[in-house]
Amino acid sequence: GYISADYVTVVDESALKSSTVADQAVQLALSFVGYPYVYGGSSPKGFDCSGFVMYVFGAHGITLPHNSRSMYSHGTSVAKKDLKPGDLVFFYGSNKSVINHVGIYIGNGQFIHASSSKGITITGLESSYYVNHYYGAKRIL
Repeated sequence: GYISADYVTVVDESALKSSTVADQAVQLALSFVGYPYVYGGSSPKGFDCSGFVMYVFGAHGITLPHNSRSMYSHGTSVAKKDLKPGDLVFFYGSNKSVINHVGIYIGNGQFIHASSSKGITITGLESSYYVNHYYGAKRIL
């Protein structure tokens, strides 16, 4: 028999896979907003910055070290203008050559991270501290 085109929908298979591992990692990360900061923490009981990234990526089968400086040696460098959700963003402290913080870029100029004062939170890359301490970014996924 024949089916009228009115009843047929053409499906792009790539659209079915639109939920990439990076998207899934971002969604998981967002589910932890408000969770507490715990120095050395790497579980929902409390996270530090690298423990949070390690936990989120580990849930997707990607092993990363529990250290922001060491994490920077993984993945491919990405220019700030080319950031995509799921990319890792790194920051330095008082010493411009020493990475001391990491977060996950979520799009729209924002990243999610474990803040020592706010716990898991979303912050703009252009906020005063972070825009002045941006070190670089890596694409792991």
